[in-house]
Amino acid sequence: MITARSAEQLLEAKNKLSNYTQVVAISGDVRDEIHLLELADVLGRKGWKLDLVVNNASYLGESPMKKILEHSIDSMHLVLHTNMIAPISLLQKLQSFLNPKAKIINVSSDAAKEIYETWGIYGAAKAGLDHLTAVLGIEYPQFYFYAFDPGDMRTDMHQDAFPNEDISDRPLPQEFAVPALLQLIQKNVPSGRYSFNAKMTENYEHTNQ
Repeated sequence: MITARSAEQLLEAKNKLSNYTQVVAISGDVRDEIHLLELADVLGRKGWKLDLVVNNASYLGESPMKKILEHSIDSMHLVLHTNMIAPISLLQKLQSFLNPKAKIINVSSDAAKEIYETWGIYGAAKAGLDHLTAVLGIEYPQFYFYAFDPGDMRTDMHQDAFPNEDISDRPLPQEFAVPALLQLIQKNVPSGRYSFNAKMTENYEHTNQ
């Protein structure tokens, strides 16, 4: 089951994935509580259980990015809601559908640990998500909770962070980040924060909780 804000991109993903498995695609915004309830409702009606949840939805904020005291409060709410609150709200609605040993991956960022000018609000939201992920790992030891930092990638969101700059030196997600994510899914490693170094294709930095 997949979801995204862009119905067009979601349909494209569904068509590709349908070559391998049954796919249910439901477009919507993770900040919309009705949309999150709809996802749980579909699971209930189909009688499905979950082995894996990937919270990948993310919002950068204003572009060009602003210093903290220049950041609009409305945009700040959207950043914090999308990156930190929505993943938890979704898990609250899905917890009864999680199989024992299910894996929950919350996609993080190096901005959660490093200090970058103008990245304060986004970094704070991701740092908050990292902390919540760590606490979830303690509170619900029957599941695996991972904060996954994929490293720099050449994406639309990363381009928004650096408008009018050439980011072609960053790798595409499918070059390093996606294979690293698949490795994390396949291995039964302890709950924690895992950061991927694109220069070393199988190197993870694991932060014990």
